[in-house]
Amino acid sequence: MPAQETARVLAHLDEYVVGASEGQRGALWRLAERGRQLDANLVRLPPHASVTPHVEGALDVLLLVVEGDGQLDDGSPTPQDMRPGGLVWLPRDATRALAAGARGLTYLTVHRRRPGMAVGPRPVEHEGGEAPCALGRVCQECGRLGTEGGARYCAWCGEALPTMSAY
Repeated sequence: MPAQETARVLAHLDEYVVGASEGQRGALWRLAERGRQLDANLVRLPPHASVTPHVEGALDVLLLVVEGDGQLDDGSPTPQDMRPGGLVWLPRDATRALAAGARGLTYLTVHRRRPGMAVGPRPVEHEGGEAPCALGRVCQECGRLGTEGGARYCAWCGEALPTMSAY
């Protein structure tokens, strides 16, 4: 059985903002805890930079403005202003674009962790019969069922999968 995680302070984001060089952009900090269900990133856009309009089809995202200012363009006629402390919900399947103001824009995003990418052929589906025991493909860390035949590690969290001899 995996060790239980404990609540703790992971970072003081203001230190990452202050410690970043003036021209630094992109992710200043990332959540990197093993076995997590969430992803989080502290992102900086330089003055007048933008994130082009796009649609995220799989995940809802919460965005918290930490520093600077900017605008959220959701495709409506009037973009919405963003400033420190502003909490933005970006629902999946919604068009969104961001534009940093004259002071740049630094924000924290939080969303459900994306599943790992699978490499290999798709499983062949058969009709009828009883399914084989899949206990050896269930990750003890996150509970996900590995879909790749012969996989030794969970594609979701990276933990070793159990061996069938354990059952």
